[in-house]
Amino acid sequence: MKTLSSILTSPALMVLLAVGCTSSYKHVIIVHGILSGPNDLQTLSRFITEEHPSTKVTVIDLFNNMESIKPLWKQVHGVGKVIQRIMKKSPRGVHLLCFSQGGLICRGVLSVLPNHNVHAFIALASPLAGQYGVMKSYYPSSAMDSVYFLCYNKFMQKRISLCNFWNDPHQQVKYLKHNNFLPLLNGRKPHSKMAEWRKNFLRIKKLVLIGGPDDDVIIPWQSRYLRSHLCISNIMNGRDFFLFYREDTFGLRTLDARSDIIMCSCSGVKHSEWDSNQQVFKRCIKPWLD
Repeated sequence: MKTLSSILTSPALMVLLAVGCTSSYKHVIIVHGILSGPNDLQTLSRFITEEHPSTKVTVIDLFNNMESIKPLWKQVHGVGKVIQRIMKKSPRGVHLLCFSQGGLICRGVLSVLPNHNVHAFIALASPLAGQYGVMKSYYPSSAMDSVYFLCYNKFMQKRISLCNFWNDPHQQVKYLKHNNFLPLLNGRKPHSKMAEWRKNFLRIKKLVLIGGPDDDVIIPWQSRYLRSHLCISNIMNGRDFFLFYREDTFGLRTLDARSDIIMCSCSGVKHSEWDSNQQVFKRCIKPWLD
């Protein structure tokens, strides 16, 4: 007759327990950045499945490569439909892991999608507060001063994604007047759906912001750190940025009060390395994939 000890330590039971534990992980949805596609995020996907073998991982296969420069609202609605289908099959909830421009797309999805069940929104090297500079090793800072001529008009706002989050600190009047994406999400440009979008965004359980000072693409690099960006970034004047934190226009202060904002900084990581750096994954991403 088998003893209780032999039953509890039997290989079959151990396997069943392992399966039961690993199958509890939530579905992870990965959204790629600009000028990239699903193939570029296979390493990140592999990191997840190696740590949690039974986790379902979906890398969104939409707006890939050159298609990724299409206007962000178009991408938000397209990606949102795919995410919504996945959520319907994931009653326990999902995690959103969004790289670079993909973080802005996910921000839009989380704002406009009611009754979503996203637990952790993980923004990996994403310019959530906007961009003012690209590839600092190749383009002089003086070249950045003229981008607003290209971006701040109705024609380009409807055609180029970069223009939707280009945030020139010297041209804030034009930014607020012509940019039809980021000021709406951040609540700097009041609109009739602000309360609804805020309510939708606050359904997330955790906001995880990941970045570092050696990123050579996202300028200023602090753009991904919404709260700390207040003091150390020149992307916009402190009064205006503090306004949407103080007035809680999209829920940032509420998340902070809930202790649901996590910031993870890593030095020595270039922009193209965030999605393939195992130390970044283990330190900044893995802890939030329950």
